[in-house]
Amino acid sequence: MKRVLLADDHTLMLEGLIGVLKQHYEIVGTAADGRSLIEQAVRLQPDLILLDVSMPGLNGIEAARKLHEQVPSAKMVFVTQQLNPEYVRAAFEAGAMAYVAKQSAATELLEAVRLAAAGRYYATPLVATKEPHLAPVRGTKTNPAALFGATLTPRQREVLQLIAEGKTAKEISAALHISAKTVEFHRNAIMNALSLRTTAELTRYAITQGIVTD
Repeated sequence: MKRVLLADDHTLMLEGLIGVLKQHYEIVGTAADGRSLIEQAVRLQPDLILLDVSMPGLNGIEAARKLHEQVPSAKMVFVTQQLNPEYVRAAFEAGAMAYVAKQSAATELLEAVRLAAAGRYYATPLVATKEPHLAPVRGTKTNPAALFGATLTPRQREVLQLIAEGKTAKEISAALHISAKTVEFHRNAIMNALSLRTTAELTRYAITQGIVTD
C-alpha cells in the first residue's frame, strides 16, 4: 500500500482528505505548514505527498521545489482552492504530478493520486473552465507546465509572500540569506511584473492569489 503524507493548515480539510484516501493508502503523517512538511517528508520518505498552495511560513509551491530536490522519489499532488493558471504552472514546474481543486476533491482526488503514483500528470478540469483555451490534462506523461502561462520566479514568490506577511526588508534579508539590496531588487521586479506600485497592492495580490491568507 502506498504511503501518503498530507499537508494543509486546516484541520477539517486534512480530516476530509484522510477520509477519502484511508481505504486505499497508508496515511503516515500530516503537517500544517511548509517547513514542517519538508522535515517530515525527509524523515518518513513517503511515496506520495499531498499539499496546499496556501500554507504559513513556506507556501506549497516553494515547499514542493525543496521536496523535489530532497525527496525526489515522492510524487506530489496539490489540493487547493487556487485555480489561477500561474499557480498551476508553478506547481508543475516545482515537481508536482497533479493539481486538484479542493471544491471537487471528493470526485477528483482518487484518480489524480492514482495517476500521480503511476507517473502521469493530472490537472483539475476547473482550470479549463476559468481559462477556456486550456484543455484538461489527464494521464499525460509530459509535464504540462508550459500550457499554463507565465509565472513569477521562485525567489520572487518567496519575497512576495514575506512582504505580504508584513516582514521588513531586513527581516526578509535575514530569512532568505540575501542582502537588503537584493530584497529591494526582487521587490521592484515583482512590482514591474505585476504592474503594482505599493506594498498594499502587493499584499492584496498575494491574498487573492492564495500566497497568504487574510
